[in-house]
Amino acid sequence: MLAVDDGASVPDCADYWLCQKVYDWSGLDWLAENANTLIATPARILLVVVLAVVARALAHRAIHRLTDRTATGAMPTILRPLRNRVPQPGDPVDQITARRTQRAEAIGSVLRSFASIVVLGIAVVLVLGELGINLAPIVASAGVVGVALGFGAQNLIKDFIAGIGIILEDQYGVGDVVDLGEAIGTVEAVGLRITRLRDVNGVVWYVRNGEVLRVGNKSQGYAQVVIDMPVAHDTDLERARTVMQEVADAMYAQAEWTGVLLAEPESLGVEQITTEGVFLRLMVRSTNTDQWRVGRELRMRLKERFVAEGIRTPLPLLGSVSATGTGPR
Repeated sequence: MLAVDDGASVPDCADYWLCQKVYDWSGLDWLAENANTLIATPARILLVVVLAVVARALAHRAIHRLTDRTATGAMPTILRPLRNRVPQPGDPVDQITARRTQRAEAIGSVLRSFASIVVLGIAVVLVLGELGINLAPIVASAGVVGVALGFGAQNLIKDFIAGIGIILEDQYGVGDVVDLGEAIGTVEAVGLRITRLRDVNGVVWYVRNGEVLRVGNKSQGYAQVVIDMPVAHDTDLERARTVMQEVADAMYAQAEWTGVLLAEPESLGVEQITTEGVFLRLMVRSTNTDQWRVGRELRMRLKERFVAEGIRTPLPLLGSVSATGTGPR
């Protein structure tokens, strides 16, 4: 027992000031003696929980502001690498918005999860320390469980890590035409684990991000339209090359194609000579969303001009007669 100034006594406890205050308020020995356990410890735990909730809320608010600015295009410095793909004049506005929004949501989800894990993990450790629990066995057990889960879910973890890299590096996004190896098509959704794309036949492909070993993006920056026109072997090649250049230049000069064709066309001449004929190459730079439309239009114009100029295209080779056919033996 501890004596006080007025002659009263207070039970022994770790915090004399708290014991005295509780004893003065209640006059109960047992309450003053257990003041640390019944009052101080719960108060400290409550303070830790409140601070953790406040810290988590502030972190989430900051992340929301960061991702909202990303979605609207006002991108902070740390996320500027996401702007590697400059929107082209032909890009639909809703496509650009969907790309930015989806990327911002994915980044925000990762950052919010990381912030929650860090804050709540620190809070749990502090609460367990207040309760007097020895953390060493718990940490050791958690390490063993973590290793087991890591081996069991390594493919899942690999997919998530790869997805984060794809999103942060902006390798591709919604609306891009990509070649992922087994699947080629237009990207419809990019998640942390799965990328969804649709090919030209309408088939939807779901590709695990961890299985993407290489990416061929046909929609970043600009597209190069390459056209190889076949002509007969006896064709005046210089005249044919000049005709191809004239057709492409006429299309480039039209106001309809001003915002689509990004550079003057180049007629490069003979690309290859085969038994079928001679192939002349024409290259045109266009916006990524119009490359196929430009290619179709140019082929149609070149074919019509070749017919008008009398430039012959090679005839298809006749197939050899099968040994089991009905021909002469």
